[in-house]
Amino acid sequence: MVWPMRYGFYLPTRGQTATPEALETLVKRGETLGFASVMIADHLVFPVTIKSKYPYTVSGVFPGHGDALDQLSLMAFIAAKTSTLRLVTSVMIVPYRNPVVTAKALATIAPEFDRRGAVTDEYLRIFKMLWTESPASFSGRFYRFEALRCQPQPVQKPHPPIWVGGHSKAALRRAARLGDGWHPVGANAAVPLPPSELRLLLDELYRLTEAEGRDPRSLTISYKAPVYDVNQQQLRSGGERQPFSWSGPQIADDIATYGRLGVSELVFDFRSESLAESLERMERFGEVIRQTGGV
Repeated sequence: MVWPMRYGFYLPTRGQTATPEALETLVKRGETLGFASVMIADHLVFPVTIKSKYPYTVSGVFPGHGDALDQLSLMAFIAAKTSTLRLVTSVMIVPYRNPVVTAKALATIAPEFDRRGAVTDEYLRIFKMLWTESPASFSGRFYRFEALRCQPQPVQKPHPPIWVGGHSKAALRRAARLGDGWHPVGANAAVPLPPSELRLLLDELYRLTEAEGRDPRSLTISYKAPVYDVNQQQLRSGGERQPFSWSGPQIADDIATYGRLGVSELVFDFRSESLAESLERMERFGEVIRQTGGV
């Protein structure tokens, strides 16, 4: 079975293409090309010196420079520029913000490291409660409140879908227990997720979801796919071709492969320091996808 496929793309939040004019151009082009969603990352501040290795580039260096835009403020800006694209946080670093304020902001448009997972779980429960109950009361390990109204409540019912990012066992448990979807990042150049590895993780996710008494088919699987230049074959360390590289027909085969695994949304990262290059990448992959009948 091949699942119906939608396509999304990332917006820059930092650097030369993170200007109002460039962002609006990218959004309008994405609408024209038929993309379904736009993803917005979450980085508040950046240290002058970053000693740790960034996991999503081969070099380990965090890309981009310049001003960093706030995720929720940027979402409000983009919401005014599109009538068709779904706005997706990818990902939101949940413990950065007060849960009540965050739930309010999303409806209208920092703990110790080893406790962030537990805090995130609790905050997700708070989000759902504030979005679905009025008044709402909550008493947890990290946060408590009584008889609050968070109006207006979201237009999406019962609430905006919560997609859980991450590949760890804890992330899979969180998606199974609290998520409406799972958002794995296969665009990690250092640790990609080829079909064989994704299949194993999906099997575990579905097992955990059933253990929670939930239907695994209710979960959206949104996969962040790597983007390579068309007609340039990329090889993995073992010599196998990287998915989503080389020719249009091979990329079409990759789309079908991931669809059979259960992926229903493929998200591509076209971001670049050049607006022209970002638009060129969008056009190029948009044409490949159109040729498959996908857009």
